[in-house]
Amino acid sequence: MTNASSGEAGQNLYVDTRGCCEAPVPFTEAVVNGLAQGGGLYVPERIPTLTLEEITALAKLPYAQRAAAIYKAFAIDLPDDEIDRLMARSYGDNFDDDAICPITSLDDDTHVLELWHGPTSAFKDMALQCLPQFFSASASALRESGQLDHEFLILVATSGDTGKAALEGFKNAEGVRIGVLFPDTGVSDIQRKQMVTTTGDNVQVWGVRGNFDDCQTGVKKAFSDDAFAQKLLREHSVALSSANSINWGRLMPQIVYYVSSYAELVAQGKVEAGAPVDVCVPTGNFGNILAAWYAKAMGVPFGTLMCASNENRVLADFINTGTYDISDRDFVTTPSPSMDILVSSNLERQLFELTGRDTQAIAGWMRDLSESRRFRVDADTFAKVRADFVADSVGNDECLAVIREVLDEHGYLLDPHTAVAYRVAQNVRGENPVLIASTAHWAKFGDNVYRALHDLPAGAPLPADVAALTGCQLNELISRETGGRAIPAGLSSLDEMPVRFAEVIDGDVASIESAAEDFLSR
Repeated sequence: MTNASSGEAGQNLYVDTRGCCEAPVPFTEAVVNGLAQGGGLYVPERIPTLTLEEITALAKLPYAQRAAAIYKAFAIDLPDDEIDRLMARSYGDNFDDDAICPITSLDDDTHVLELWHGPTSAFKDMALQCLPQFFSASASALRESGQLDHEFLILVATSGDTGKAALEGFKNAEGVRIGVLFPDTGVSDIQRKQMVTTTGDNVQVWGVRGNFDDCQTGVKKAFSDDAFAQKLLREHSVALSSANSINWGRLMPQIVYYVSSYAELVAQGKVEAGAPVDVCVPTGNFGNILAAWYAKAMGVPFGTLMCASNENRVLADFINTGTYDISDRDFVTTPSPSMDILVSSNLERQLFELTGRDTQAIAGWMRDLSESRRFRVDADTFAKVRADFVADSVGNDECLAVIREVLDEHGYLLDPHTAVAYRVAQNVRGENPVLIASTAHWAKFGDNVYRALHDLPAGAPLPADVAALTGCQLNELISRETGGRAIPAGLSSLDEMPVRFAEVIDGDVASIESAAEDFLSR
């Protein structure tokens, strides 16, 4: 593999999208910082390139070794043997399938990349079993070099899945405490129980009055509050960091599974080496589909990248018009809540790459978004967006209809997020085979899967006897109705777990900062 790197000892350093950092930083510093100074996002100075032979050869390796090979190609500033050790800990018996993210083919040209075999049954585990390992190793390396003398508070805003995955990954980690904020009425019963029953001595969970964007905006403002940062360091010897996909350490593991998936398709004889494969991703924050773009930039023969939106179709509208506008856009509650997002943070990284890394343009657009709630890219940038991406959206009732349709036609049960991607792939696909990113196990969203199987409209009340069931009991009912489908152990036992966190706070930055200080003072 070709290391396209710079810096001392071949390191690939990291710059920020808004040009506010005085100098590039190494991988370890980018990971522990999370968000760059000035609000920008870290990206590597160079993207490594892989030959087709190097990509396909990965299929001969266990998944952990594939991941290690990609990290080494990015020339991160950790020893190779430590990368191997951390990856072995990240991808092992904590996943319920030896393949880690197996591929199920619905037909000769439609392949489902199952990213939900980790401990919390969502694709976020692919990154959040890995990021904590590298976060701790990075912090340790910085402490040993004398660059670090404090601990960390990880603050995470979640639309449902990231929160539990981050809690599971960071619980009981040395030198780290983690606080998760989720929209109090915007997650499924299973998602809520996963978070509020979390074990660990260093964890805290808050419900937030509002939607995910309120959570995410409040957390971002806390990160940008210099006075708050100084107070945390002075009074608690703690610095803020992030496990959201604004952290480059979240994106790197996602790049890995796209590179790996192409190698696997070739190894299984489902595509010929070098033949293009299109990728369809259900996305709200743009991180998952951005990882596919980075894999393509590295040399993976991906063709069109299909952006699948639900009724919160801000990304689909942007890709189709070049204007990102949330100035007069209502937030819609959908059956796919992890995509119920209007402010898509990782689009900033994508535009940075497509503008030729124009920090002034990015800073201007992000300022426009903050002040006017909209921005429009220039014609050249829009043309580059259209060269790589197509986009479509799926309505709430259609999403549920797809779940029933795919079960009837293929005997395969989708969750509502993957159902959105399946329909978009059908709507916009060309002649290439399509890889659909499946982002969650169906049992995380049993209420809407039940509606789908019983032809109930989205948002319709469940029958009284069904509504009286807990999320776990509802999943057992669905399993019986669909032939005894397995339910992951981490989801089936939630009713037996004691609720540890019930606090609900406002989503403004003052309330979030106050809650964080209370947590640190305990």
